Amino acid sequence: MFYTHEINQRGVSGNTVLHYHANIRKALSDAAKLKLIPYNPAAEVERPKKDNFVASYYSADELMEVLPIFANTKMELPVMLAAFYGLRRSEVIGLQWSAIDFERKIVTISRTFERINVDGKMVDVSKCRTKNKASFRSLPLIPAVEQALLKAQKRQHQQMKLCGGSYCKEYKDYICVDDMGHLVTPDYVTRVFREMLLKNGFRPIRYHDLRHSCASLLIKNKVTMKEVQMWLGHSSFSTTANIYAHIDVDSKMEAANMIASKINLGELPEKKKSPKQKIA
Repeated sequence: MFYTHEINQRGVSGNTVLHYHANIRKALSDAAKLKLIPYNPAAEVERPKKDNFVASYYSADELMEVLPIFANTKMELPVMLAAFYGLRRSEVIGLQWSAIDFERKIVTISRTFERINVDGKMVDVSKCRTKNKASFRSLPLIPAVEQALLKAQKRQHQQMKLCGGSYCKEYKDYICVDDMGHLVTPDYVTRVFREMLLKNGFRPIRYHDLRHSCASLLIKNKVTMKEVQMWLGHSSFSTTANIYAHIDVDSKMEAANMIASKINLGELPEKKKSPKQKIA
């Protein structure tokens, strides 16, 4: 079966296969309505099960060791933006200089960039909108990120002057570019992130897991789940809660301590003995 092959042979997640199923079913349903096929065969196919996702993440100590290996490379900003802000890959690459307000110390996440395969050809898709309404958000400009941005902006201007006509002007408004002005591509970010981790002996995680690392740090430092939802730009509170509820150990410990203090078996009064029955 196609779905089983995708999961077992290609390593595709159950969630992705679920999207396959929805698209195939919709397309065949439309074809049946247009009388192009006699009926929708996908209507009889069992819906794939969704994965119970458990996020991987780095601790604060691990991040402090990992971040320096990307310093002064074109991966420095993509890694910092994902680790500090939990940005999605498309949000990182789509970030433009106009989104950075150095005066008010604000970063606005308002657009995305993806490179997709259309009929065998890679096509750039830049959108002046985010994944969902909640993903459009403004966040404080963290000092360490601000310094990295200023350094990158200065270098970009220097490279424009140095390279002259050889410098690519197509992506001059974007933040994550190389020394020749070419945009740092999504595939490059994913591939090089993993390669650098392995090369330097770090536990491998996905680039997207930097987003989970950011969320875990917020939760473990008493930031509420609602605030984490707003920081990450999740469309609903339930999305945040479902993904990160297992991380919130401290609040569970507080609940456990409260219950233990209220129900203390060691302080139970002794059971009164019933009087002995008189024998007639």
